[in-house]
Amino acid sequence: MCVFRSRMKENALLLLTSCVVVGLFLSCSQAARQGQDIKCGACRALVDEMEWAISQIDPKKTIQRGSFRINPDGSQSIREVPLARSEGNLLELMESVCERMEDYGERTDLSTDRTSYIRVKSRTGEAMDLSEATLDSRVTSSLKFACETIVEHHEDEIIEFFAHETENVKDKLCSKRTDLCDHALNMAHDEL
Repeated sequence: MCVFRSRMKENALLLLTSCVVVGLFLSCSQAARQGQDIKCGACRALVDEMEWAISQIDPKKTIQRGSFRINPDGSQSIREVPLARSEGNLLELMESVCERMEDYGERTDLSTDRTSYIRVKSRTGEAMDLSEATLDSRVTSSLKFACETIVEHHEDEIIEFFAHETENVKDKLCSKRTDLCDHALNMAHDEL
C-alpha cells in the first residue's frame, strides 16, 4: 500500500510539473509574439507618422546642399534638394515621431489573434471609430519605447527610405530590411 501511494505521489508530481512546464512554454511563446507585435506595430506607426509629417511640408521648399567652397574653375558644388526629404529634416522629424505613439491604441484581430495598433486620435479633429480599439497607457508606453529603440538602431535605414519617395515603406523597412514584422507581408495594407 505504501508503494502504491508513493507512486501516486510521484505521478501526481510529474503531472503537475508537466503542466507547469507546458504553461510556462505557452506563456513565453505568447509573450514573445506580443513583443514582436509591439515592435512591428511601432515600426508601422513610425512609417505612418513619418509619411504624414513629410506630406505636411510644402513640396516647393528646398534647401541648398553641397559644399560652399569655390572650385578651381570658379564654380560651387551646390544643389537644391526638397526640404521635406532632406537628411536634416528627417533627423528632426525622427526626434519627435515616437511622442506620437500616445495617439495609438491596440486592436486584436480575432481570426489571427494578432495585435495591431491603430491611431485613436485624429490629426484633423474629426471623430474616429474607436469601437475596435483598446486604450491602455501601458500599451502606449511600450509602443513608444519600441519606437525609440527602432529609431536608435535603424536610423540609417529610416533616412535611406524616406530620403527618396519609396512605395510600400512599411513592408520594405519593417519586414524585409529590419525583420521587425515577420508576418506583415500577410497583413492588409492600411491607408493613412
